[in-house]
Amino acid sequence: MDSSNSPSTKPLYRGTQIIWYIVSIVEILLIFRVFLKATSANANAPFTSFIYEVTNPIASPFLRVFSTTQVEWAIIEWTTILAMFVYWILALGIINLLLMGKTISTLEASEKLDKQERI
Repeated sequence: MDSSNSPSTKPLYRGTQIIWYIVSIVEILLIFRVFLKATSANANAPFTSFIYEVTNPIASPFLRVFSTTQVEWAIIEWTTILAMFVYWILALGIINLLLMGKTISTLEASEKLDKQERI
């Protein structure tokens, strides 16, 4: 059976697209947070306040892992950078887990097993 014609291929592809889309939005919001903190943006400005409000739940599991670094007026929030890394790794793990459900031929499976044996 050709795996490209498998009924599971399109839903798996859509699933990976959705995961990358969500992770991209999370990463962009966290990049804004890091930038705004690093430039000491006015926390009372509507945009800054919005970004902090939206990213607080996303960043909160990591906020006490490291202390922040303050260099003159700039604040480097290492924990947000850690959150970005963890969410990216988590997305990769979920996508790899989804891809395990992809239909492959016996020949493809054999070739992949041979490659794994060489590692």
